Amino acid sequence: MVDAIDIFDRRRHRENRARAARNFAEHDFLFREVGERLFDRLQDVNRRFSRALVVGCRAPLPPGLVDETVGMDLTPPFATHVVADEEALPFAPASFDLILSPLALHWVNDLPGALIQLRRALKPDGLLLAALFGGGTLYELRHALLEAEMEIEAGASPRVSPFAEIRDAGGLLQRAGLALPVADMDTITVTYDNPLKLLADLRGMGEQNVIRERRRSFLRRATLLRAMEIYAERHADADGRVPATFEVVFLTGWAPHESQQQPLRPGSAAQRLADALDANEIGAGEKIRPPRKGSS
Repeated sequence: MVDAIDIFDRRRHRENRARAARNFAEHDFLFREVGERLFDRLQDVNRRFSRALVVGCRAPLPPGLVDETVGMDLTPPFATHVVADEEALPFAPASFDLILSPLALHWVNDLPGALIQLRRALKPDGLLLAALFGGGTLYELRHALLEAEMEIEAGASPRVSPFAEIRDAGGLLQRAGLALPVADMDTITVTYDNPLKLLADLRGMGEQNVIRERRRSFLRRATLLRAMEIYAERHADADGRVPATFEVVFLTGWAPHESQQQPLRPGSAAQRLADALDANEIGAGEKIRPPRKGSS
């Protein structure tokens, strides 16, 4: 039996989000932005959806395009209809013709398994549209913390969670059995006058590190201050402001249906490529002969 994937402390993540709920409106700018970008992509689909599931209710989505919406979240303060875990969906197969997930799936231990569950919850020809943080997210903070810990404590632990890489995203959709998979990425850069304000925003979003292999002790004050110094030294602009990079990977896939466009079978083309290129066709095993002298 294959051991279950257990990268993230899901209980700790649930607690972080519950604590963030009270003042979340003061720190929700990133979720609002990603929610708008998800909605923009949805508007590009010329179709009306009857029943949608929203996995992760921290990003408000504008009304319209959907007749009925079911909001599911891991924590009760955010859930608008159902409290449930993204790793164990409680919905029957073929329950929705649209599933949206704004910034919820990057904390799932088994992302391929979660995508399979989402695909099963879709009706045939139903659409999955998800956004999750990509691999380059918070690289400035990650490097500063690593360098400071190595310098002061002669060792380092993972302080920023790993995220999905864009190069793997399309394969994950195919592995989940979704048709017409598309993965693209937006980069959102936020600037701060002090790196400590970035840490405050991450706490306010409920996005603290929950890697199980993290050190359980608090970061030393000296290490934290040194990390903030390194952050500013490496990345501050002429005005002293520092950037924080968020890579957002958008995943689009459809539950298979016979009406969808299918790839052509090998050998079924109506026209030869050689004819289209006005070239001579060379059969397998034939040698290419040089032109005779004087010929063109």
